[in-house]
Amino acid sequence: MSRVVRVTESGGRRVLAATADLARRWLGVLRADLWTLRADPLPPSLWLRWFPHGLLCLVAFGVSFGAVAQLGSDGGVGAQLSLLIGLAQGGAVLLALWRPVPAWWLSMAAMLVGAVEVRRRLLAGGAHAFTWPWSSAGIVGLLAVLLLLALRVPTRVSAEALALTALLTYAVQGLWGAADYTPTGVLTLILSTVVVVLGTALRGRREARAELVEQTTLTAEERARRTLLEERSRIARELHDVVAHHMSVISIQAQVAPHLVERPSPELVENLEGIRHNALEALTELRRVLGVLRSENPEDPYGLGNPGTGAAPDAPQPTLDRLDALIENTRAAGLDVTAGVKGRARPYPPGVELSAYRIVQEALSNALRHAPGSEVRVEVAHQPAGLRLAVTNSRPDRPVPPSAGAGHGLLGMRERAAMLGGTVTAARTPAGGFTVSAFLPRDGTPAALPPDPAPTGDPTP
Repeated sequence: MSRVVRVTESGGRRVLAATADLARRWLGVLRADLWTLRADPLPPSLWLRWFPHGLLCLVAFGVSFGAVAQLGSDGGVGAQLSLLIGLAQGGAVLLALWRPVPAWWLSMAAMLVGAVEVRRRLLAGGAHAFTWPWSSAGIVGLLAVLLLLALRVPTRVSAEALALTALLTYAVQGLWGAADYTPTGVLTLILSTVVVVLGTALRGRREARAELVEQTTLTAEERARRTLLEERSRIARELHDVVAHHMSVISIQAQVAPHLVERPSPELVENLEGIRHNALEALTELRRVLGVLRSENPEDPYGLGNPGTGAAPDAPQPTLDRLDALIENTRAAGLDVTAGVKGRARPYPPGVELSAYRIVQEALSNALRHAPGSEVRVEVAHQPAGLRLAVTNSRPDRPVPPSAGAGHGLLGMRERAAMLGGTVTAARTPAGGFTVSAFLPRDGTPAALPPDPAPTGDPTP
């Protein structure tokens, strides 16, 4: 029997210890959440700006004026004390604009002081049927404070403040009590719950909207980053084609060179064979890289073949000689395009010609998508320092819906130009059109850029 008693006592001590530990933790959470003076200012409204702040200032004035009038006339409270309580209840509303938690404590303290004084008057018969423990003005002030609190603190803190408000109201009205009064505890708790739920919902909606804006920004950045990587991969594929072509030429020349000499020396034959062997190895590695970069049915966004039709992946890359065919294809698509060439054509490295073709092609594609019915002028200027390009379109003849991929074509053009040490600029024209200008240095290294040539035949809307 004594063993059973000891076991029971040991179990009871463990329960009490666990309960005490839980109470300590709960009090620690309450202290961290509600025993604070940290500032949390109410931000300006998105559309109404500072109108809510002004409205709350009017509410604070009304609460102070109403509390002084009620407590002084109907409640029988002295003028000085009623003024102090009224200023505290109205000041709690103003304080909640910057520090909602201390404002809630101030509102509760004002209610307690007013309830104690009014209870004394009720028991003495000097405040017949007065609203107690919360006056009408006190209820309005509390609701404003709880709304501002729920809008800016976590839901847990709002629930704790509401629970302590209910507990204190029950202790004053239910446990302490008074005589000959109109009870307001239940009405205050119902309205407070509604206000806290409303404020929590509005806060959740605001946070969800902010998260949506942040996610949209991250998605746009990720889309731009992915587009940049895709464009760089496309440039790499095309440049690998150019390099593979040159490596093939080197291999063939190294193989043919010994036959061009009547009696080549063994050292010459050995060196040429080594050059050919290295070129073939490099060509094999390039083909492996091309096999990774290319898909089985490569899409052809540049008009070299329809997607999925088995277009030859080893087709030669376009050069400036194919600009005329590109312009004719654009005209066939319904765009009025004129072209002009300045200066004498000079030989350019394959990378410069390929990038120039792609830049003009992308600019014409943008004009087709974003400026239907416009007039387009393509200018190609051969200059001593490099190649100058300009594609200008007039105002479109009909409204065009915004495109989700706007700006990605310009990103690819800038990547191509930057790779060669050149630049690309894009801007609207005074006539309502759009112009894309590019400069590609002859040798692919940055140089002092010559001024833009004045475009001839600039289209007008």
